[in-house]
Amino acid sequence: MPSYSSLSADQLQQLTTLGALKKSGYQPRSVKTELRDNLIKKLQSKDDVFPGIFGYEETVIPELQRAILAGHHINLLGLRGQAKTRIARLLVGLLDEYMPVVAGSELNDDPLQPLSVFAKNLIAEHGDNTPVAWVHRNERYTEKLATPDVSVADLIGDADPIKAATLKLPYSDERVIHFGLIPRAHRGIFVINELPDLQARIQVSLFNILQEGDIQIRGFKVRLPLDIQFVFTANPEDYTNRGSIVTPLKDRIDAQIITHYPKSIEIGKRITKQEARIKDVQKGMVTSNEVIHDLVEQVAVEARASEFVDAKSGVSARLTISAYEQVVAGAERRALINGEKTTYVRVGDFISAVPAVTGKVELVYEGEQEGAGIVAEKLMGKAIRTLFLQYFPDPDKAKKLKGRPSPYKTVQEWFGTGHTVDLLHDASTQDYRAVLDQVPGLRDIVTELHPTETPEHTYFLMEFLLHGLAEYSLISRNRLTAGAQFKDLLSSMFTMPSFGEDDDEDDDEDEKPQRGRRR
Repeated sequence: MPSYSSLSADQLQQLTTLGALKKSGYQPRSVKTELRDNLIKKLQSKDDVFPGIFGYEETVIPELQRAILAGHHINLLGLRGQAKTRIARLLVGLLDEYMPVVAGSELNDDPLQPLSVFAKNLIAEHGDNTPVAWVHRNERYTEKLATPDVSVADLIGDADPIKAATLKLPYSDERVIHFGLIPRAHRGIFVINELPDLQARIQVSLFNILQEGDIQIRGFKVRLPLDIQFVFTANPEDYTNRGSIVTPLKDRIDAQIITHYPKSIEIGKRITKQEARIKDVQKGMVTSNEVIHDLVEQVAVEARASEFVDAKSGVSARLTISAYEQVVAGAERRALINGEKTTYVRVGDFISAVPAVTGKVELVYEGEQEGAGIVAEKLMGKAIRTLFLQYFPDPDKAKKLKGRPSPYKTVQEWFGTGHTVDLLHDASTQDYRAVLDQVPGLRDIVTELHPTETPEHTYFLMEFLLHGLAEYSLISRNRLTAGAQFKDLLSSMFTMPSFGEDDDEDDDEDEKPQRGRRR
């Protein structure tokens, strides 16, 4: 008979008794040893240990691998939206596909190292005929979100009076214990999310498990040497303000690994493209481009550096994912309204994704005074301003060139003669193009710098150029209910509020001018 390690999953599941398991050469292994052995195999074969995790290749992942090789319990510490829970769930891939247990055991008892009274009695009664069951690795992962109402009984266990009455056993009998989540995770991975939210007295109950590997339940002398890989996730304590990890518990967690946000726009784009839930019908209807992806990622970059956003709370990767989903949804809605089978994304779709930003940032006092919507629009404006220089000449430098006219002079002069452009979010493709074509010099700038672009992308860059000129205060951009209006900068100071400010419909125009702000 082949050795246990060489048996396939189907062959393993044919071993249904303790005797057959012994003959296969099975030997018990701790869960930490199992994780270590399987990690070593993956590293030697150059397999991707944590698929779908980007940006951590030189930081978090090597630290995580070292912790697993060392057999350590792990705490993933970082701001929200840094893939902490996802990493914990991927650890399941380092477990054996199937694990033998004593059939009917609630503690995943190893047939050769039984832990519970039930398993010990069953083996004593049936010997090598003791039935063996097989547990898939996905069933060996247990996750608990720490909330203030979690009790020791939930995690560890307690005496069950109903079980005692049903089985007609005294409370002194170990069999009346109702085991909590942690004992039931024996020989598996147990994850506690948001550990600081766990009350201090509950955290204390974890001391023995982490240090000695056993649990003690009140009223009983029973000690169960549990075999568990613990993984915790936590936000920095100075942000949560709801609690902290008590010092003795922190001391017992072997490895604290600090996560971080993507260090480049390219990494952020890979994450967003992977995680965004874009439906097939949307992919067939909406054509996107890299500029939109860059704009979405740049919003998160701007938010993390903004004076209006609480830096300690972080800006989750969920912001960019939700924002891109809304960009695509906005383009899809426009196509449906206009009866168009296909459409191309617009900068207006990006601007209309404000709701994806407002709920994803924690504002400081100054930000609250501005308002969440205004802050979101300012962040989007800064993203446009930053990326504008990757596609067009710097307007500030163009003003200072001696003997050479600014490349934007024709566009500025046209707006300076009193012309305006209204770009509505729901405008049909035909109307959208007609509005952009009426601005003299706009297409010339784009085609000179980007001569090989498709017609759709050329129009996109023409719109992007207008937004960029507004961000550099060469023209003005005012918010409309259904879009944006571009006009001369000077005239806008006496008419409508700038893009990113509240419309004040109650102002009496005869008594005072509406507010405006130069960007």
